[in-house]
Amino acid sequence: MTETPWALVGDIGGTNARFALVEPGSGTLNSIAVLPCGDYGNLDVAVRDYLQQTGAGEVRRACMAFACPVHDEMVRMTNNPWVFRKAAMRESLGLDLFKTINDFTAMALGVPSVPSEHLHPVGDGMADSQRPRLVIGPGTGLGISALIPTHHDWVPLETEGGHVDFAPTDELEVAVQQTLRARFGRVSVERILSGQGLLNLYQTLAELERASVRLHTPEAVTEAALQQEDPLAHRALRMFCEILGRVTGDAALTLGSLGGVYICGGIVPRFLDVFRDSPFRRAFEEKGRMRAMMESIPVYVVTEPYTGLLGAAQALDNGEV
Repeated sequence: MTETPWALVGDIGGTNARFALVEPGSGTLNSIAVLPCGDYGNLDVAVRDYLQQTGAGEVRRACMAFACPVHDEMVRMTNNPWVFRKAAMRESLGLDLFKTINDFTAMALGVPSVPSEHLHPVGDGMADSQRPRLVIGPGTGLGISALIPTHHDWVPLETEGGHVDFAPTDELEVAVQQTLRARFGRVSVERILSGQGLLNLYQTLAELERASVRLHTPEAVTEAALQQEDPLAHRALRMFCEILGRVTGDAALTLGSLGGVYICGGIVPRFLDVFRDSPFRRAFEEKGRMRAMMESIPVYVVTEPYTGLLGAAQALDNGEV
């Protein structure tokens, strides 16, 4: 592989670091590998191991997405101990270009490159290709981004929309908010619309109903709900989907996302059929006088596992990022 002047792209989370090689001017991913972050002391050690495994030789250009803020010179990973200065890391890896972007900015940039077989519609609607696209995804946290079309490219919006206030709409949700506020103080939507948020929701419903808490991980809550083994888990999952529908609809209204809504992240693809039958789409559309507009917006669940890498590849040569 040493004959090709490869560029390196990465999608670095709290648990895993995903890497791939791309040729100049190409968004095609080659030699994809997923390395556990815990096996490496820092990013440069992981990169060198990856390049050795692939036999890629020297790379001079890299773009990497990180699950943490990246606007400062110092990058501190939120959910793993990696810390580095950008200039020092670029020098350590011998790079001419070391581009850093937020992981959900990469997710948004990757959406236009996702194959159609990995886009699963939820409800109806027809996208307007000249209007913004909303990209949202519950996972470890709640990521929200958007793509704004220009004459030549897409401009991604880097936001912290997952940290807006949770706005309850009925008595049960008010009780949920009050219970969570007693635990956390301020209650953002991420306190509910994330892996930990689903567990928070299940535990809160149990507390409100004075029921025993049998499940202790988000995965256990999801599995119990899907297998219909626990009515409380089933209620928590449906409530999760309904609140996600309202929050997604609010974001689509705010951004004017007539170009479509794309749901990414690691949670929703695990229960796609249940999600389609959930209150999500109804809650998404119930926006009063704006209902007709909301009904016209298509929503897709993205099941492409390397959307972030696709976005990092696009960001290499995207002058708007």
